[in-house]
Amino acid sequence: MAQKYGEAEIDKHFRFFDTICGATQDRQDALEKLLHNPLDLLLVIGGYNSSNTSHLAEMGEAKLPTYFIKNAAKMESDKLIRHYDQHKHEEVETRDWLPSGKVTVGITAGASCPNNLIEDAIRKLFDLRGISVQQLLAVG
Repeated sequence: MAQKYGEAEIDKHFRFFDTICGATQDRQDALEKLLHNPLDLLLVIGGYNSSNTSHLAEMGEAKLPTYFIKNAAKMESDKLIRHYDQHKHEEVETRDWLPSGKVTVGITAGASCPNNLIEDAIRKLFDLRGISVQQLLAVG
């Protein structure tokens, strides 16, 4: 641009601004609203190398216990979860992560996270509490 139009004319031919895709913005806005509710913990599902998913985890970490997981298999039991620690840049283990008794769990996922991974995580949470899908469907 500078070669074609000259340095003095560059502002007339080039414009830069910070933006994110609509789906990413929607997820961030939804999480911001969710975080205004009383939650015991937050699960963030998605790829560890995803910047938008990482930002969701950062938003949660600022307010409450947050576990950034790739998939439901990372919730090994109600006593053990393997999750990504963004500060250490590695997967870590946390014990006794799921409190006993009544618990309110927020769940979010990166914009590119497939819906089946979110559903699997929800099912796994109920399974960890001994609640089957059939029991859930019977309630509705």
